[in-house]
Amino acid sequence: MTSELSFIAALRSLASHPAARGLDDDCAVLDIGGETLVLTHDTMVEGVHFLAGQDPADVAWKLVATNVSDLASKGAEPVGVLLGYQLGEGDARFIEGLGEALAHYGAVLLGGDTVGGAAPQHLGLTAIGKATFRPVPSRGGARVGDGVWVTGALGGAMMGLEALRSGVGDSTAYRRPVARLAEGTALAPVVSAMMDVSDGLLLDAWRMARASGVCLALDSATAPLACPESRRAEALRWGDDYELLFTLPPGLSPPVAASCIGHVIARPAGGLQMDGAMMESGENLGFEHH
Repeated sequence: MTSELSFIAALRSLASHPAARGLDDDCAVLDIGGETLVLTHDTMVEGVHFLAGQDPADVAWKLVATNVSDLASKGAEPVGVLLGYQLGEGDARFIEGLGEALAHYGAVLLGGDTVGGAAPQHLGLTAIGKATFRPVPSRGGARVGDGVWVTGALGGAMMGLEALRSGVGDSTAYRRPVARLAEGTALAPVVSAMMDVSDGLLLDAWRMARASGVCLALDSATAPLACPESRRAEALRWGDDYELLFTLPPGLSPPVAASCIGHVIARPAGGLQMDGAMMESGENLGFEHH
């Protein structure tokens, strides 16, 4: 089976428009007239991104939130969404959750498509936003000397999934993640690079380093946790937290609550260092499709 990275690499020759940003970013950024549109698309598959039998209202919420999180990482305001929906059990509950999520984020349903089919259920959403600041932040702007920061805490979704499976504890962080829209808007004018943490802090930091042509040197002990300290290593590799990872020029403090977890160094270009040791892309840094 083709890996996610190799498939995306093969697609790059088709993504020649500047709006595609070389397929190296969370979103496409398209200038039209006096406006800059920010577009993103995420797919969720039953058994991979949500549990079989999970409340469809929660699935709908998460589908919207994951896409809006990409918009947040560009400092964009949501405008609307296009839904790709595979009919199944609980369609009415899905619509209920979709309405709740769209109302929460101030977006509307603009259209989409529905299909039939057997399990597992496949769902897709395209989110359209409007930039609040230009140039729109990218993954590729980190510079040597910048501080590396993250909003919120990591590991909450990991604990939430365990709670959902066991029926014990609070599963909200996994079922209904919250995109950091206000933080993204506040950060967009001051960051040098920004993206959301969807596939694990380490993997997403490596992606930022690669896009920026620098090395991110992280101090694992400074990463804030929403899980027991004994599970720190897992939390840094676990996805679904949807916090914002960003870099700031030296001497600047973020206008939102965030933790400094490292700094940017020159070499090796495209590398990731944790606690002084180099990390390789194949070292299970986070969630990847294979």
